[in-house]
Amino acid sequence: MTVHLVKLQQAPDLVDRVYRALLDAISDGSIAPGARLTQEDIAARLAVSRQPVLQALRLLKKDGLVVDAPGRGVVVAPLDAAWIAQVYEVRGALDVLAARLAAGRRAVLDPKLVDTGRRAARGRSIPAMVEADIAFHDAIYAASGNPLIGASARLHWVHLRRFMGAVLQQSRQREALWDEHAAIAEAIARGDADGAVRLIDHHGRQASENLLARLPDVLDQQARKGSR
Repeated sequence: MTVHLVKLQQAPDLVDRVYRALLDAISDGSIAPGARLTQEDIAARLAVSRQPVLQALRLLKKDGLVVDAPGRGVVVAPLDAAWIAQVYEVRGALDVLAARLAAGRRAVLDPKLVDTGRRAARGRSIPAMVEADIAFHDAIYAASGNPLIGASARLHWVHLRRFMGAVLQQSRQREALWDEHAAIAEAIARGDADGAVRLIDHHGRQASENLLARLPDVLDQQARKGSR
């Protein structure tokens, strides 16, 4: 397996940077489900010592993104359809609650969120697309006025990053997603709680259905990539 990882410079936050590098590679499919990860290999590829790699792998294991492998090291956890559906159910409930509360406050989301998302959708960076999507939804959580919504959602975003990355690699409707985001923001700003809820609920359901429909092709593609 050939994995492209950019070398990192030493820094106080090196564990976080190693974690982020691995999370991005797992999320965009560069490291496929089932791929074995060892401290030695990752440390060599990132040009860092084994200690921050060990700590980063522990964090990934805690998040459920890697699991113990027979023998040495860990492997990237598989993408499971049932788990994906459950994660999206929770995200959908949080999104609906946040949108209703934000609309009740007539919150105005920063237009730059949608502009950034559209630019990312026209580009080729899967991590940039995922980060733009997360930033938009985080803004709605913040606008709801209930900090528990964002805190609860962040528990699941680490998995959503990965699922979203898998779909965005093949999606031809990346910009259309931002038309939906823009419509949601507009409904919230004018205080249309029912409209905002309807739009964000549809948005979440479509995202879940699209992912589950594409999952077999995504898994096949990533398996071929991992076997190279």
